[in-house]
Amino acid sequence: MYSQTIQPRFNETDALGHINNTVVAAWFEGCRDPLFRLFTPDLNPAQWRLILAKFSVEFHAELFYGEPVEIRTWVSRVGSSSFDVSQQAWQLGKHCASGVAVMVHYDFYAKQSAALTDGLKAQLLAL
Repeated sequence: MYSQTIQPRFNETDALGHINNTVVAAWFEGCRDPLFRLFTPDLNPAQWRLILAKFSVEFHAELFYGEPVEIRTWVSRVGSSSFDVSQQAWQLGKHCASGVAVMVHYDFYAKQSAALTDGLKAQLLAL
């Protein structure tokens, strides 16, 4: 597992005074960069080898502007060509949101999934 801290921006709030629910999915994606680098170290889109097959976000409590948010990220499942990334958002010691993203190792030229190597599986399982 690894952790990153987000400082919510004023423009991420909504009319109800809390962080808009669409923002959390973007935060989660941004905090997956270390995983993306396992597949594409320089994050060059022309060399990209992952696709997002599915994601879900569950909200447990409101998130607010003015206080940092800790995003916790880990790999919760590794398959033959896909893996699940689980994430949580915490603010002021409170678990505010959870999410899971299903990522697929993908060959864009062949337009199909590609098997994860044993080396990639080991790196993913280490997280």
